[in-house]
Amino acid sequence: MSAIFARIVAIIGGVMILMRRWGVSAEAPAVGGAPIIPEARPQGIPTLKMPTARGWKDGHTPTAAPGLKVNAFAAGLKHPRWIHVLPNGDVLTAEALGVPGGRIKTPFDYAIYSTMKRAAAVGNSPNRITLLRDTDGDGVAETRHVFMDSLNHPFGMAMLDGTFYVGATDGISSYPYVDGATRIDAPGRKLVDFKPAGHWTRSLLPSPDGSKLYCGVGSLSNIGDNGFEAEEGRAAIYELDIATGESRIFAGGLRNPVGMAWEPSTGSLWTVVNERDGLGDETPPDYLTSVKDGGFYGWPFCYWGQTVDDRVEQNPALVATAIRPDYALGGHTASLGLCWLPAGTLPGFPDGMVIGQHGSWNRSTLAGYKVIFVPFENGRPSGPPRDILSGFLAPDEKVSYGRPVGVTIGPDNSLLVADDVGDVIWRVTGAA
Repeated sequence: MSAIFARIVAIIGGVMILMRRWGVSAEAPAVGGAPIIPEARPQGIPTLKMPTARGWKDGHTPTAAPGLKVNAFAAGLKHPRWIHVLPNGDVLTAEALGVPGGRIKTPFDYAIYSTMKRAAAVGNSPNRITLLRDTDGDGVAETRHVFMDSLNHPFGMAMLDGTFYVGATDGISSYPYVDGATRIDAPGRKLVDFKPAGHWTRSLLPSPDGSKLYCGVGSLSNIGDNGFEAEEGRAAIYELDIATGESRIFAGGLRNPVGMAWEPSTGSLWTVVNERDGLGDETPPDYLTSVKDGGFYGWPFCYWGQTVDDRVEQNPALVATAIRPDYALGGHTASLGLCWLPAGTLPGFPDGMVIGQHGSWNRSTLAGYKVIFVPFENGRPSGPPRDILSGFLAPDEKVSYGRPVGVTIGPDNSLLVADDVGDVIWRVTGAA
């Protein structure tokens, strides 16, 4: 009887939280190189709002920007999160859901779980990598194969000199690969161990010369909620030397660095970072930034430079070294995917970065749920963002048809987008 009562209390508490937090934000988006970031307003009960996942039906697709068109490269997948194109043009997608969290102990725990379930963000994870092959060049994958399975929440993928690398939640492993193969059955070799769970994604990016791999490792919690020891080795980008097998933290204080890309004119590494929750709709903004070797970017002590988060036990010496990010992307947009888009890849788009914005839950008016483009000149962001794909979210914010994640350039010079709620890989090209 007590268990039933506790469940009823949890449901009531969760519903009350949702009703309290469904509103409209009056704050302007914190976007660009010099954003206006509202003063922090710590929330005793964080804002919790997320649309119900519906998926795409009856030919419905995202809305492409003028001059562009979109088609489903592959549909009927299971929570595709990330994309990698093999040298022969085969397209791989990592299919996985988040690592299960701890026990439900409070009404807010139950509210979060219920909300995430409704949004198709929790469930049985397929834990596989699927190979998609467009055999006739029409922009649609006619065949698919289970390339790898029984993995521990795979995400990042890379290919270097006949070796295939997988970033799973517990580390990086390497596997032998034969060109054109539709499956890898050989056992992997573990190269680096990471603490699993929390922000579980482990993106991979090879250096331009192929000698190193970079890996994004997110925090366990929002602001070190379980103590700093639990966060040791997290909230960082790692560098793995392929020849020696040695790894090190390349840069830290990055709460959840996911997508990474090289800016070709300067050779700089860039990443998109999901910032902390519970301080307001636009505070602090997620961001796009270049990453300096040895740099510290603030988490959990401060944000957007040296703006201190008073909820955290402070380290003034470390705060003094915090680097201000380059470009704000708005509060809680969950900017995950990142790739460099050379000028002319899509008609009307100059050099710049493409960003897959998965979409918010911790704000009164939803944000993200689109694929955007940030133009670059002279190695730096040079203007406001532009939409590439939108329409993932219904106008009343009650339903999401999809949520974009990974982005990459396809084998035919199209833009490929992983949609983990729609279970689709979208392909974007010029409309002509």
